[in-house]
Amino acid sequence: MTATTPNAPTKLQLLELLAAVGTAQWQDFAAVASRHGLTAMQAKTLSQLLGTPVPMRRLAQRLVCDASNITGIVDRLEAQGLVRREVSPTDRRVKNVVATEEGVAIMRRVRAEMESTHAALDTLDESEQAVLHGLLQRLRPAMEHQD
Repeated sequence: MTATTPNAPTKLQLLELLAAVGTAQWQDFAAVASRHGLTAMQAKTLSQLLGTPVPMRRLAQRLVCDASNITGIVDRLEAQGLVRREVSPTDRRVKNVVATEEGVAIMRRVRAEMESTHAALDTLDESEQAVLHGLLQRLRPAMEHQD
């Protein structure tokens, strides 16, 4: 049996708070994306492409949706000049999706304009933000699915 600190929150309480914060952040993200002419799913897709090119199939896995849905989303993002498809340098059968400079710029603007989320983070002082950052960095690898 593990020792607990008196008044330590239960995992259920922590999960409920994570869900509430995640939902509020998602609503803020979707609202700002909409002001930039993006659906929430288009913006979420674009946000997955900021680091490196992502194969279409892996993108569908990350977004927990059907590959045919990703094709339509990517088609619309490509028509707006926000992404492009490239043949994988290691497997010509695979199409990678890459954010264009404009796609990256829009995602930076969306994240910069998320006023509710920024306001919530502003309630924390610098040391609290550093602690939160460290905790989120520790949680992230365990929470994200390996591609």
